[in-house]
This record gives sequence, C-alpha cells and structure tokens, in this order.
Amino acid sequence: MENRNKVTENNIGSETAIAVPDLSQFKFEKKSHVKIKFEKESPSKQEPEGLWEPPNWRQFFLNLKIMRANNDAPVDTMGCHMNMDENVPPEVYRYQCLVSLMLSSQTKDQVNFTAMQRLRARGLTVDNVLSMSDEELGQLIYPVGFWKTKVKYIKKTTGILKEQYNGDIPDSVEKLCKLNGVGPKMAHICMKVAWNKITGIGVDTHVHRICNRIGWVKKPTKTPEETRLALQSWLPFEQWSEVNHLLVGFGQTICQPIKPNCGECLNNDICPASTIGKKSPKKSDKQTRDKIEVGIKIEADMEDFQVKNEKTWKTISPKVNTKIQDLELDKINTSTPQKHQDKLKKPEFNNQFELHSDATSNENNSTKASKSYENLKHTKDTCGGKRIFKKADVHCDEPKLPLKRKSPRVNQRTETKKLENLKKIRTRSALK
Repeated sequence: MENRNKVTENNIGSETAIAVPDLSQFKFEKKSHVKIKFEKESPSKQEPEGLWEPPNWRQFFLNLKIMRANNDAPVDTMGCHMNMDENVPPEVYRYQCLVSLMLSSQTKDQVNFTAMQRLRARGLTVDNVLSMSDEELGQLIYPVGFWKTKVKYIKKTTGILKEQYNGDIPDSVEKLCKLNGVGPKMAHICMKVAWNKITGIGVDTHVHRICNRIGWVKKPTKTPEETRLALQSWLPFEQWSEVNHLLVGFGQTICQPIKPNCGECLNNDICPASTIGKKSPKKSDKQTRDKIEVGIKIEADMEDFQVKNEKTWKTISPKVNTKIQDLELDKINTSTPQKHQDKLKKPEFNNQFELHSDATSNENNSTKASKSYENLKHTKDTCGGKRIFKKADVHCDEPKLPLKRKSPRVNQRTETKKLENLKKIRTRSALK
C-alpha cells in the first residue's frame, strides 16, 4: 500500500516522472596497490640429511700417522711445544709458551726456535721482558716475521698479564684472543700445550692449505678460521688434538705448496689433488688440433694467393718493367751526386733548356748558360720530376710551376740561417 501511494504521489507531481535507482553502489573506487614481495635469499637445494664427511678420510688419516711416524719434520724438533724450559715454574712455562706462539706467526720453525733460545738465555720471564727496551727485545727476536710489531705486542700483553693475571696467562680462549697479537690458532694451541685442555683445532697456513687441497672441507674456504669451523663440523673430537701436528709436518715434508711429492705420499691413490697418472697441465690435444687445422688453412690460402698473383703478374709485368726502366732513367738523369759529376756530360743548353734573359741572340744566351753552369748548386727542389739549378737562368722544358709569393715580413733569422747553409754547402763542395 505504501509503495502504491508513493507512485500515485509521483504521478500527481509530474505525469512523466519515473523512479530512478540508486547509482552510488556502482561508483568507481581505486584499488589498493599490490606489493610483490621477493625472498631475500634464493632457495637453496635441499641437502640430504646426515653428517657430511669426506670420502676415505679414515684411510687418509691412518696413512698420515704412518708417514709421520719418523718425526722428521721441523715442527717435531723445533715446534712451539719444544721451545719452553721445563725447569721453570708453571706460570713461567705457560708465559714462554704464549710468547713462542706469538713469534710463530709468519715465521718458520727454525727461525722461531733460535729466537726463543736467545730469549731464554736472556731470561724469558714477565719481569725481565718489561725491564727490556724495545731495541734490545727487537735484537733478540730478529729476524722473525714482522718483528717490529711483535715487539710492541709482546710488551703490551706482558704488561696486561702482570696487572690482571699476576704474571700468568688466561685459561680460556676468549680471554686469550683479547690479548694483543693473539689469534684463534694461537689460543687453541696454547690451551692444549699450556693448560692441557682441548678447546679446538689450531689451523695455520699448512692446515688451511692442505685441507682445501685434499678435500677435507665441504666448500673451499678463504680463511683459516673458516677452515677450522668446517673441519670441526665433521672430524671426531678424538682426532682434534693430533690433527694439527700431523698436517703441519705433512705439509713441511711431502705435501708442499709448490711441487708436492705425490710419489712419496701413501695417499696418492685416494687424494683428489694427486698428480700421479695425470698429464702435465700443458697444451691440450684440442688446442694442438686447432692449431694444425689453422696452419693447413693458412697454407691453402697462401697457395691460392700465389696462383692469383702469378696470373695477374703475367698481364701486368711488361707494363711494370717499362715503368721501372723509365723511373731508373729519370733517376740517372735527375740525380747528380758529387761523385758522378765527372762522368756526366754537360747538358746542351740550347737544345734542352730555355734561357730567361732579355737578350735576343743565341750566342749571348749560350755564354750566360755556360757561366751559370759553373755556379750551379744542387738542391732537392723538383720541377716536373727533374732537378732545378739555383743561381742560374735555366728552367726545364716542361711548363714552369708558379712560384709561391713570399711574405714581405721575412724574419732575419731565417735569412741568416740560409746564408750559413749556403756557406756550408760551398765549403763541402770545395773540399770534395
């Protein structure tokens, strides 16, 4: 009923009125911007579960022990564990162990051993080192690597040990690494030798290099610390105490950085870096084959080129020979060196040249030409392929080229130089 009343009211107001629907629901609205999210790291391949370990590592480790049984490496007799005095108190023994490890970085065992012998003869204790001057300490440890910086580090660490640890050394890796000139390798070895505690594997340049060479790391590592973490991730704890000593001696005697002695190694059949049975890294067969093929192609092209040149030369050679003969004749006619002046005849001026003079008689012209010939000075100016003679009223049969007009502002220096050059030429001709 209500709707009918509304419709009748609309009809009363306007006979043509029509009910309009509400269009607000069809109003255009902007949609929010959709952000595309990218993953920060690309999805890596899913690796199989289980502990990774290099193949044949147990056999490799056993062979290492066999090869190192003779104890013939420098580290066996002159390593850091051999540089301390056993007759001193424990705290002094530990201090000497720390100093020996600080000197060992970038230094051979032989050099480090001799430096430690000099320090022990002087008295290697905390109080004695603090009483030494930098010059005296430097003379005692020279020539270890970076001996100047090591003098500073030893003095600073010795002062810290005196103040904070009563002349003894710290008993943890974290505290040792806080000392100046002490790194993770030194700290782990010091804990083993000084405190008889195994906290980790000491990785130096030998261990870092060999582990990457023999494939004892899952991925190639760039620093010794990365190698230590990779090695400790799979190697059993029982081998941590001896792996450093074995690999260092192995690297000094057999697995050297350059030209390793793979023939003497017991692991040459299981080592991935073994050079036995492999060709030397010289030119491969493919490179030699390519070079042979290129050489054959070049020879064939040269033969074709020679054949083509012979055909063309047969057609061109007579023309070229005539041109060469003409050029040689022109050279003989045009060139008048001082040596051959006597052989050459005087030119007949009446027939070959024209005389520039105001006289009309040929006799006067001939006399002028003969006088001018005596004063001829040869130059390198050419006219139509023939030589011009200065200080003579003679020119070639061919049309005379227009002379360039000289500027009135001629420098006096150039004139004097020309006169000097003319004098030199005259003296040379007179001497000859």
